[in-house]
Order: sequence, then C-alpha cells, then structure tokens
Amino acid sequence: MKKILIIMMAVSLSSCAEMQQVMNQFPQTQGIGGVDIAGGLKEALNNGISKQVTKLTATDGFYRNEAVKILLPEELRKVDAGLRRIGLNSLADEGLKVLNRAAEDAVKEATPIFVDAVRNMTFMDAKTILMGNESSATTYLQNSTSTALYGKFNPVIKSSFTKVGADKVWANIITKYNSIPLVNKVNPDLTDYVTNQALNGVFKMVAVEEKNIRTNLSSRTSVLLQKVFALQDNK
Repeated sequence: MKKILIIMMAVSLSSCAEMQQVMNQFPQTQGIGGVDIAGGLKEALNNGISKQVTKLTATDGFYRNEAVKILLPEELRKVDAGLRRIGLNSLADEGLKVLNRAAEDAVKEATPIFVDAVRNMTFMDAKTILMGNESSATTYLQNSTSTALYGKFNPVIKSSFTKVGADKVWANIITKYNSIPLVNKVNPDLTDYVTNQALNGVFKMVAVEEKNIRTNLSSRTSVLLQKVFALQDNK
C-alpha cells in the first residue's frame, strides 16, 4: 500500500512540476490595468491539470467517477445483457472495469501534451479565453491537443489493454457470448472507443476546475487568480 501511495504522489508531483516549468517559461505579458492575464490563465490551467486530470490516473479514477466512467458502447450492451442472463454477472462487471483501467493508465501520457499547448498560447489567446464563457480554457486545450492526444492515447490504450488484462477478459467475454445459442456473433475493436472516451473524461475534469475558478471566489487561491478573474467578473 505504501508503494502504491508513493507512486501516486510521484505521478502527481511530476505533473505539477512540468506545468510549473511552463508557467515560468510563459511570457509575462501585462494585460488590462497591468494585470498579468497570461500568468493567471497559466495558473488556472495548471490547477485544472494538476488537481483534476491527475485524479483520473489513480485506480478507479474513471471507474468510480460517474462523471467520466466509461460505459459500454451501444453495440456491446447486448453482450453485457446476454452474459447476465446466463449468470455471468462477474465477468460482465470485470469487462467494464478493465476498459476504465486502460483509460486510467493512458491518461498518464496527457501532461506533456498539455505542457506544449500552454507554452504555445499567445497573449491574444489568453485574453480571449479570459473574456469567454466558463469553459473557454478547456475548449482551447481541446482544440489545441485533441489530435496529439488521440495519437498518443490510442497506442497506449492498446498497450494498456494487455497491461491491465483487458484483452484476455474481453476475449473471454466474446467467446462466452458467441457461444450462446441464437445470438448474432460479435467481434468488436474497443481501442478507438476507449481512446475517445478517455479524451472526453480528461476535458470534463479540466472543465470542472475552470468552472470552479470562474464562478467560485474561494477557488481563486492566489492573488494573481483573484486579480485576473476579477477582470472577467467585471466584463
């Protein structure tokens, strides 16, 4: 248990350190009234990634979080129902759990890509984001990183299926289901589906922290955040 906690702390600290490095490198362009808008947006994005996205990398980070939990695609719900009809509830449950485990494993690859996106943000990007809606920063990250994240996540998901045993579990599930009399046989490729669901989960968690900072004064935990987002309040 101690080893697990040490590993989780190391992942979180590593993510925070990378984002802090970006914050230090980002040009400190002054904005309205001398307030460092770019710096405030950097800090807000850092909070979203270090406080929220890293939660997804923990065991059950997806599986026990109803906001991002990966459910079966519609085409496989009949498989789940078929297994439960013949008393294989535990196998059906395990099939769902390992899909979420693969996503938790893959999200560890997200931070370096977010680092690049924040580094490349211009002052005009920052000003537009600040004066935008409650998910403008999340939308910026989504537009800037989705292609790169998909390219990174997809092979990791495929590898994670083997790492967490999802490939064997699903091979067993499909074999069991296809052996049920009179069912239409299935042979799904779940890699693309889980990749996209993992991406959705990442951006949902960033959006949670962005909304907190924009709407909850107590979430503005530094003087810079207070000054920058006061400009948004008064727009």
